[in-house]
Amino acid sequence: MAMQKLSLAQARRIALAAQGFADSRPSGRVDRRHFRRALDRMGLIQIDSVNVLVRSQELPLFARLGPHPRSLISEATADGELFEYWVHEASHVQTAHHHLHRWRMAREHKWTMEKRRPGFLDEVLRRIELDGPIASGDLGERNGKKGQWWDWDDGKVALEHLFGNGQLTATRRPNDFARIYDLTERVIPAHALATPTPTEAEARKALLMLAAKHHGVGTMQDLTDYHRQKNPPCKPLLDELVEDGQLLQVQVQGWGKPAYLHPKAKLPRRIDACAFLSPFDPVCWNRPRTERLFGFHYRIEIYTPEPKRIYGYYVLPILWGDSLVGRLDLKADRHNSVLLVQGAYAEPGAPLDELAPDVVRELQSMAGWLGLERLHIADRGDLASTLVRVAGQYSSS
Repeated sequence: MAMQKLSLAQARRIALAAQGFADSRPSGRVDRRHFRRALDRMGLIQIDSVNVLVRSQELPLFARLGPHPRSLISEATADGELFEYWVHEASHVQTAHHHLHRWRMAREHKWTMEKRRPGFLDEVLRRIELDGPIASGDLGERNGKKGQWWDWDDGKVALEHLFGNGQLTATRRPNDFARIYDLTERVIPAHALATPTPTEAEARKALLMLAAKHHGVGTMQDLTDYHRQKNPPCKPLLDELVEDGQLLQVQVQGWGKPAYLHPKAKLPRRIDACAFLSPFDPVCWNRPRTERLFGFHYRIEIYTPEPKRIYGYYVLPILWGDSLVGRLDLKADRHNSVLLVQGAYAEPGAPLDELAPDVVRELQSMAGWLGLERLHIADRGDLASTLVRVAGQYSSS
């Protein structure tokens, strides 16, 4: 049988549909049902503490649902639907998938800590068992001046080890975003913990199938990256999934490597979307895939010295239709209640006059969602002047 071939445009529409961008946004009040549908498309939400606009984990929901209660993630966590773990970096993960990550938890070794401080891990567990959840600062183990951010004291190392091996689970403190660690059985619902633990191979295959579902179509590297798996152990498992008909091997125009298509992936005729993507949105968190799929070169510049930045500090790609057509450097000036567009840039060939009204409407919607009263667009970037003109027309009408 000849291998199925997909054009690049088809692959883009499949990928965006898998991520929920073929779905229309809710027209009324957004509730937990809409949240669950969006989460089912994404599978997990990457966590990041940068808060210059809004914490990054909130942006994928806005991109798919529009304005919504900002408590949805915290409520789902409190109700036991989400838990945090190292999956695609630190991530909110569906609790129903807890069992698929236990093989990774089982690999967390304690020998270095045990050799240096015998019994300390058990002491930390005992304290949490008796006194309740704690933050790393509550252990008071540091002596001397704090070093760089990776210079954890023994208390933090112990908590992170116990978090990594699944004995502790963490939630986030609202005011400073610090992890709060508690015994897993007090956080994860009993029915999730009672789910049988699969073998490592079974769990890896299930994660590959989930990655294929969330990507729609992707290379092996795309699929393994979704849950931060390594390629060598996954290659034979992918071959088995293809042989069993659970994945379809396909050719995508311009891709030098084989791709894998989920059999239930949808190919819509068109994508009608205008959304701003977090740097950690599943659509663009894999930079090589983003460039291969959309022809869009994207790098986050938060850690780049200001004189060397090309586009700005916190830059969000603009998804318009089935293309990434530009980028915005956004900041929430909460003190003055202003959403600042510090830079606005279009990709070559993007139709500015057609694009700008949709971008301005999305900016105004975002400002309202964040409780900001005004929108200010700086004169920086080739899209900026068109946005200013369109925004002025809206304000005067």
